[in-house]
Formats: sequence, structure tokens, C-alpha cells
Amino acid sequence: MTPEQIHAAAADLYQAERTGRQCGLLSLRHPGMTLDEAYAVQAALVALKRAAGARVIGWKIGLTSRAMQQALNIDTPDSGVLLDDMLFPDGATIPPGRFIQPRIEAEIAFVMKAPLRGAGVTRDEVLAATDYVAPSLEILDTRIQRVDPASGKARIITDTISDNAANAGIVLGQQRHAVDAFDLRWVGAIVARDGVVEETGLGAGVLNDPVTGILWLVHRLARYGQGISAGEVLLSGSFIRPVEATPGSRFHADFGAFGSVTLNV
Repeated sequence: MTPEQIHAAAADLYQAERTGRQCGLLSLRHPGMTLDEAYAVQAALVALKRAAGARVIGWKIGLTSRAMQQALNIDTPDSGVLLDDMLFPDGATIPPGRFIQPRIEAEIAFVMKAPLRGAGVTRDEVLAATDYVAPSLEILDTRIQRVDPASGKARIITDTISDNAANAGIVLGQQRHAVDAFDLRWVGAIVARDGVVEETGLGAGVLNDPVTGILWLVHRLARYGQGISAGEVLLSGSFIRPVEATPGSRFHADFGAFGSVTLNV
């Protein structure tokens, strides 16, 4: 892709979010798009949002479970950027029209007290740099069509990465824990929509350990000369399948002793 094509794709995604009308699949427009080009579109999209006043507050990691990777025929997670206008308080109500096709995932959030940068960062360094962990919900949205209506072709990984890894919102639970207070592999959640349990899962669904998700992110960012800053929020990856967030629905994620998170749509 040329620089002009990258910026045009980012502008289409930005306009789709502003208008609530999805754009077409970038993978159809640019069938040879690489992962690096998709991340370049994502960076251009984030730059447009920052120019409009948004502030970066962290990162999200996606496609960490085997089920989601197999669904997209990939063998690697992806990542996106968290912005300040994506942060909602526990118990918040999402206003009508804010999102296009929102879905909800349960995750363990890491909040950092020290920066992390470099391809040589270790698991112990991730633990040492973590201020606390907390229960969270991620709100996914898609500014790009899930399926092309003419061809029936579904979006693929380059579409998702370009679209900021389908990132749209984050809700942090009120509980805060030291990173070693729980075995994060065994921290799980029961996620209910309108009182009906829709999904359950364990932290081990994230690359066998949510800390591994953070380590993957640090190493991926190192390839682009980037890193994690102190104070940033990192969503380590979902351990449930996305649940459709239909208008009027209420979500409650029960993480047991780890805490809980509630969101109204």
C-alpha cells in the first residue's frame, strides 16, 4: 500500500465511526495488504483521533484464544490503542448511537507503574512493572463491515487490525489487586446479559497466562520502536467469546473474589 492508500483507509474508518455507517472491507480493496500495512492504517487512524483531541491511555490485546485465532485462520494475537474517550466507569450506561455493532468481552486489566520497552523484556519485568490488576469489560465495535454484502466475504485479520483491533471501550471494575495476589490463570468470570449467563471462562484462555499477553505486546511494540508507558492500562485479552450488546441490555461480569463489572447498553 502507498502512503496515500494507508491514509485514505484510515480516513474511511474515522468517518465510519463519526457517522455510524460502516465502510467496506479493506481486504477487498487491498487484497495483498500485509499485517504491517494494517498496523500502519491503525496508526494513521489513531493519529486522526489524537489530532481531534483524544489521548492515548493504553493498549488492548486481542485474538489471544485458540478459538478466535482458528476462526480467523491466524496463529498470533493482535493489538490496538486505548484512548481516553473509550474509558467508562463501572455501572455506566452507554448512550444510544455511541457504537455501531457493540459486543462485550471479559478480561483482566493490567495498570502499569513503570515503563516497559524492548525485545528482551522478561515475564519477571512485566510483573515488576505492574501497579495492579483489575476485572474489566472490553467493548468491541466494528467500523468496517463484518461481511461484504455483494460477495459474502467475511472480514479478515487485516481488516480487524486496521480498525484498531475492533477496539471501542473499556470498563474497569472497582477492585484493585497486586499482580501476585491471585493465580491469574485461574481467575475467571461468569458473564450474564439481562440475568442470563452467556459466557464463562478462565484467564488461562489467554495464551495460558494473561501475563504472557502483556509480554507479547511489549515484544511486538519493540519491533516498531514503541513501548509501554507508566500509568497505561493494558487489556490482556479476552477469555470468553464476544457477546452481542443489544440496545437495552445489561451486562454483569462476576469474577468471584477478584471482583465484578457492570455495564448497561
